[in-house]
This record gives sequence, structure tokens and C-alpha cells, in this order.
Amino acid sequence: MVRFGLLGCGRIARRHSDLLGGSHVGGACLVAVCDPIRARADAIATKFGIPADYDIKDFLARKDIDAVAVLTPSGMHAAHVTACAKAGKHVVVEKPMALRLQDADDMIRACDEAGVKMFVVKQNRFNVPVVKAREALDAGRFGRLILGTVRVRWCRDQAYYDQDDWRGTWAYDGGVLTNQASHHVDMLEWFFGDVVSVHARAITALVNIETEDTAVATLKFRNGALGIIEATTAVRPTDLEGSLSILGEKGTVEIAGFAVNQIRHWRFVDELASDRDVIEKFSVNPPNVYGFGHQAYYQHVIDCLVGQRAALVDGLEGRKSLELISALYESIETGAEVPLRFAPRLSRLGIAS
Repeated sequence: MVRFGLLGCGRIARRHSDLLGGSHVGGACLVAVCDPIRARADAIATKFGIPADYDIKDFLARKDIDAVAVLTPSGMHAAHVTACAKAGKHVVVEKPMALRLQDADDMIRACDEAGVKMFVVKQNRFNVPVVKAREALDAGRFGRLILGTVRVRWCRDQAYYDQDDWRGTWAYDGGVLTNQASHHVDMLEWFFGDVVSVHARAITALVNIETEDTAVATLKFRNGALGIIEATTAVRPTDLEGSLSILGEKGTVEIAGFAVNQIRHWRFVDELASDRDVIEKFSVNPPNVYGFGHQAYYQHVIDCLVGQRAALVDGLEGRKSLELISALYESIETGAEVPLRFAPRLSRLGIAS
């Protein structure tokens, strides 16, 4: 049994605590939580009958914690993951793993030196329709890839950003590209491979925050394919979609729904008998944008820790999407096409204003 502690008890912690504390992940249990805001920590602790800490030093000193889920603001991930590693705890860290590439490198190094594993949360990779599409990709059914598109059309009003003073800041959060769309950026790169260059634009349309609530970008992949990112939290009055489209010379797949959970289109030149039932069998739209992938993701983490398997999204894999996101912000600031690999110069991400 892998014993988990939650560091950070904000909005996303409800999802993690329900899975770990509710015995929905085989081989895992929730044993403690920590948050400096006592009411938040106490709420989860009381629900599951576990202790609450309010200081990270007390929390990490506990001997009954094997792994920590770091659910704090993104700008704090580097310090918190490093502290967990030094305490000998394995780490599951929410997206994005950090806001600066140097921080990501420091986190990877700290975990390596401490001999602990780090897992970056990319739960959409475990969505049933996404798994099915990845199988088709690995089988070569798409042929040469032509165009990939991700769309994040969600609603986050001013009240959402006003919940915490770190939301929508450069130092601790970033904008829609970093927070809400980071899973989808990862998805695009996972299917299409290395990116050669990006060109992006962004605006802050409907809310009072430092960062962007709406952005668009074009990408050029090393394999010759092109990509499009459309991301906004300015949809009103409710969430619309989180989707992925894959266009190849031999087939087209579109996975939509709120959280890349619902197959909307599945057609290949070389049809298989099983294709007729794919949309019906593998389309499950979740009740909210979190989707259903967290449970499968945590089961993967347990399998890796217990069976000594390699993680699908370790620190190095998580760094790839952060580098791409950093390039998008560099392009937004310069107005120019930005090549990968690059060193950020003008991107404000992770820097206090």
C-alpha cells in the first residue's frame, strides 16, 4: 500500500482526495494533508478521518507518508517538489510541473539525487478515447500526419480568479496556456512529436488578471505537420469543449467533449470491422472538465512505484510541454516566430510583477 499525503488543499485537491481517500485507487491510501489555510486542510482531513498539518516541515517529517501529491500553485511547485525529494518522498505534481525551465531542471535533479520518482499529472493521456487514438497512431493507421488542432473553450469568470490571489499572475500561475490548456498542449505534442517552431498571439479579454485569458498559436512539427492551438477561458456562460483533432493522409480522428473524452469523428481509409463500434464504445463525456483520467493515472503511478515500471510522464516528459509553453509566451512577447530549442528572454512566466 502506497501511503499518500496531499500538499495543498485547494480546488483540485477535491479530485485527488476523493480518489485516494475514497479507496478508488488499488494499492493507494490517503494518510495526511497539509495546507497553511487551516480551513481547507481541516475540511479534507475531517472528511476522510486523517490528520491535517499546516506547516510543510511538520508534514514532510511524517514517517507514514511514502508519496506526496503536490497541488500547490504552479509557481511554488519547484520549492515544494525539492523539499519532498529531500525528505525522501516520491512526488506526484500537478500540471504544469513548473513555470520556468530552470525550475523544472532543478526539480528533476533533486529527485534524481534523492532517488525518488516524480510523476507529472497528465491525466488526459489515460482517457479511453485518447488511448484508442494512440493505439491507431502506433499502428500507423494515420499514415503521414498533416494537421493537429487542440481547442480549449472553457468558462472562467472573475469570481474564479478572485478565489485566490495567485490566480492569473505571472509569478504563480500563468494564463490559459499554462493552466487550463497545458494538458492539451501536451496532448498535441504527444501525438505529433517534436516542435520546430511556434508563433502565438494572446489577449486578456474579459477578466482582470495579469496574464492572458485567450490565445491562439500555430506550430510546425519536425515531421512536417502543422498544428493549431486555440485556448480561452472567455467562453460565456458555461464550458464548451476541450478537444483534439488528428488529421493524417489515411485517417481523421476528433476527440471532443468537455475534457477530450468523447469521440466525435473516427474514420480511416483502411477500415477495420472494429471501427464501426468505436464511437459508441469509447465515448464517455464527463460531468466536468477534470474528466475521468485521474483514476487511471493514479493506478499507473502505483504500478510504477510497486512494479518499478517507467513512468509515462516523468520529469523529463513533463519538461517537454513546459518548454513548448515557454516558447509560446516568448512569441507572444516578441510577436515573432520562436524556434525550439530556445532560452527564454522576454517571457514573464514565473516572474513576479
